[in-house]
This record gives sequence, structure tokens and C-alpha cells, in this order.
Amino acid sequence: MDINVAIFEDNNLVREALKSIIDNTEGFCCVGNYSNGRHWEEELYRCQPQVILMDIEMPGMDGIELTRKISNTYPEMKVLIQTVFDDNSKIFKALCAGALGYILKSDSPEKYLEAIREVAAGVPYMNVGIARKTLTFFTQKNIILVFPEISDYQLSPRELEVLHKLVEGNSIRQLADQLFISNETVRTHVKHIYKKLHVANRTEAIMKAIQQGIC
Repeated sequence: MDINVAIFEDNNLVREALKSIIDNTEGFCCVGNYSNGRHWEEELYRCQPQVILMDIEMPGMDGIELTRKISNTYPEMKVLIQTVFDDNSKIFKALCAGALGYILKSDSPEKYLEAIREVAAGVPYMNVGIARKTLTFFTQKNIILVFPEISDYQLSPRELEVLHKLVEGNSIRQLADQLFISNETVRTHVKHIYKKLHVANRTEAIMKAIQQGIC
């Protein structure tokens, strides 16, 4: 079953490029693309996307405010914020507004598709550079991220290798290629890492690894 995606992006070239990537990838379908959020409520009601790619900077209502409105009106729709900026305060505001993920426009099409998959499944997604900046922002604002303090998470050498590559921003497919193992084997390692670190998803694993100096 296809993942239905809607795009809010004021740059026509970027919007059409994203639409082309989505429509030409098996398992994805672009059900709507819009240059602004002027008629967002009726447009989303009509196209019923699972994931919304949201430009953070748009004329009129910006992506953060639109994300807040969508989260309140259509909570079942997942918002993935996209931007050329990696501004800490915008990241924090977007997440507080209800975005489930945050990706840079400079990220590869492969990472875009991976982010859409994860967000569609209800899993938060964050570019690794943004994860680091978010952790720094939380620390500067004295927002405490509560992780159990454990000195030894008993990660195997292979699991540590996989975790390092996750922190570097590699996708499941890239990990499999680099380690000469199957995608399914990578997913198994990742599940074990999550369990040992007491986290629920990639973003938490990356932030915990950075915060506690595991990587």
C-alpha cells in the first residue's frame, strides 16, 4: 500500500522535484502539492495524506503555524518539516507545534524517502546534524532530556559499529552496503540497540549516544 504524501512548498522547482521523486518511487504517491497554506484545511480533507512535507518558510502562514493547525485539526496526519535552515529555535518550535520529523533540503532523496517511511510509521525522524543542534539547544535552555544513567549498555562491537554509523546519518540501506550484511540484519541490530539503550526510535538513540558520549 502506497504512502500518500502532500507537499507544502513555495518554490515551484523544489516542489515539482519532490513530487517527481515521490511519484517515481514504488510505495509512494504524491496526493497534493501546494505553494502556500491558504486553503490547507479543505485541501488536506480532500487528499487525505499520511505524511505532509512542510516547508518551514512560506509566504503568509509559515510552516510552524500551519503545522500547529494541522496537528490540532488532523492529528492522524504526520508532518515532516523541511528547510534550508538548521536554526535551533525553529527546530524547537516546529517540534513543539507537532512536527514528527525535521529534514534539511540538502539531504539526499534517499534520506527524504527514509524519513517519510519512518514518519508514516509514527517514528520521529531527525537529520543527525539537527539532532546534535537540538540537544545543544535543550542544554542551553536548561531543558533536561531524561535518559537512564547506565555506564555499560552491553552493546556488542557490531552494535557499537551500527550505532556509530546511525549517528553519522547513514540509512539502513547504506549501513547494509557498508557492513556487507542484509537490510534485515541491520534492522535486527538496530532493534537490539534500541532495547539496550532503552529508547524507542532512531532520534532518541542518536541523541542519547551523543549526550552520554557513547559515540
